[in-house]
Amino acid sequence: MNYRHAYHAGNFADCFKHPLLVALVDSFARKAAPYFVLDTHAGAGRYDLAAEAARRTGEAEAGIRRLSPSQSPVLKRYLGLVDALGLYPGSPTLIRALLRTGDRLACCEIHPEDRIPLRRQFYRDPQVEVHNRSGWEALGALLPPKQRRGLVFIDPPFEDPDEFATLADGLSRGLGRFGHGVFAAWYPIKQRAAVRTFHAELKMKGIRDVIALELYLHEPTNADRLNGCGVLVINPPYQFAEQGASIAGAVLNGLGHNERGAGTEQDHGNRWSLGPTF
Repeated sequence: MNYRHAYHAGNFADCFKHPLLVALVDSFARKAAPYFVLDTHAGAGRYDLAAEAARRTGEAEAGIRRLSPSQSPVLKRYLGLVDALGLYPGSPTLIRALLRTGDRLACCEIHPEDRIPLRRQFYRDPQVEVHNRSGWEALGALLPPKQRRGLVFIDPPFEDPDEFATLADGLSRGLGRFGHGVFAAWYPIKQRAAVRTFHAELKMKGIRDVIALELYLHEPTNADRLNGCGVLVINPPYQFAEQGASIAGAVLNGLGHNERGAGTEQDHGNRWSLGPTF
């Protein structure tokens, strides 16, 4: 599978992980010291939702276009950035908008179709580096940062069947080099078995101080579709579990019913959860 996020930009998964990402990056501004963010799978940076790729799938219609009218105060920061930044902002664009003078962002992208526009966007930006390297390799090469505090955001395409194992190994290696850093990783939910195995592997590796926020649009029983997604956070900032829970609830309310039509949570599996914590 050759994944291109242009076909999925602004979908429900973006609407879940991106406000959580914004909240995580904002948490570093509580202290004056500069911070570092590593975006291991950065993508193209911006996405035109009116372009053919986005229109072909129509996923933004049930995602950001449905969420945008939300008046929830916990989504105001994220939705304000989406509105102000023009083309739908991917993770590096959102992160860059939040950096202060002295903060730094490193983006990794190996697909030339995405790396070229990303480099064009951040050309001569002294606070942003764009690397033509695997995000998994960057977890060893770019950590620890000289800023000594920061966030590692891992948003893999899940092109390979072993991606959960690769993610678990990457988190373990990254923590080995940057043990006090905050790590956030997105993952798809098709069936629960793969997610349970992933969480069990992290626990077996001795990884602690973990929360996992998950959003479901369908019961995770059909392996042929994306039924939900999760964002796992290691070393979460103070009170982030509560903040993330508020964001998850607001996103679910804003997205409303799924494609099967309006209905109750019991009818359609629309729900969010916080867990595991270990």
